[in-house]
Amino acid sequence: MLKATDRPLMELHDVIALDLDGVVYVGPNVVDHAAQSLRQARAHGSRLAFMTNNASRSPQEVADHLVELGVPAEPDDVVTSAQAAARVLSTMVAPSSPIYLIGGPGLVDALAEHGLRAVTSHDDNPVAVVQGYGPDMPWKQVVLGAVLVNQGLPWVATNTDRSIPLAAGIGPGNGTLVQLIADFSGRVPIVAGKPERALFDETIIRLAAQSPLMVGDRNDTDIVGARQVGWDSLQVMTGVTGLSELVALAPSERPTYLCADLRGLLTVQTVPRRATTGWSLGGWDAQVSDGELVFDGAGGLDDWWRVVACAAWDYADNEGEPVRTEALVAPAG
Repeated sequence: MLKATDRPLMELHDVIALDLDGVVYVGPNVVDHAAQSLRQARAHGSRLAFMTNNASRSPQEVADHLVELGVPAEPDDVVTSAQAAARVLSTMVAPSSPIYLIGGPGLVDALAEHGLRAVTSHDDNPVAVVQGYGPDMPWKQVVLGAVLVNQGLPWVATNTDRSIPLAAGIGPGNGTLVQLIADFSGRVPIVAGKPERALFDETIIRLAAQSPLMVGDRNDTDIVGARQVGWDSLQVMTGVTGLSELVALAPSERPTYLCADLRGLLTVQTVPRRATTGWSLGGWDAQVSDGELVFDGAGGLDDWWRVVACAAWDYADNEGEPVRTEALVAPAG
């Protein structure tokens, strides 16, 4: 159910496309081991693409933030759902068209790159609406955009993420406001961000990728999107997906590879083997007893997560229900 390799992941892909929130940083803080792992991957020759559904900031701002956190990055390494949304809109409207903005500066810059104008007034006669995450935008801006959507203007959303990891905890994402406007208008937007194809295509265009790897923490966006476009994916357990979510994943939501954090890019990927009563890897043994996943042994954290995943998914596929994990606690590491 997971894929093994005979070389470190960073040697198998020409572009490593990394989600940001929950993978590289959470709010203002860098994720443990992320900066050092990415420096090592880049020193080895890997091309990094920072591929994010967050549309609130420009590539320059994102790159500056990454550098502050100790992660080497240039603006050209950053690919945002704002850029993907702007490219989608550029195929729908005439050059120099006014586009009503529900969002932040990242969308303004992305629209300008394609010769489109961001406006926030009906008096500017907008011909379409674009919606993205903007933590500082006034409520009136959302309401006036909803009016235009309700009137039938083309509507492109950067993403529909229901949540976003913040320093204070998990907060509401762009998808919550997208859903509000959808409920009000009875319409569904064109979506540019993960898991839809536009952001993956944008990454290929900007980095000329031939064999990209998607690295993410969210299965509903990062992993599902990668599967839909035929990319391999690495899931890290540093963001919004936790133990209970991992064990309940449907086959269409499961990653190619699984690691605790970004150190997994630097290592050969091993996979659990089926034993007589369960699954084993790296000193860990797991089996399901009366619907509960039970562990024994000792070993590394990556191997623990892989045994959890394979034992749980095997049980779910055969029994039609998630395994219980109430008593499980991930080992330190």
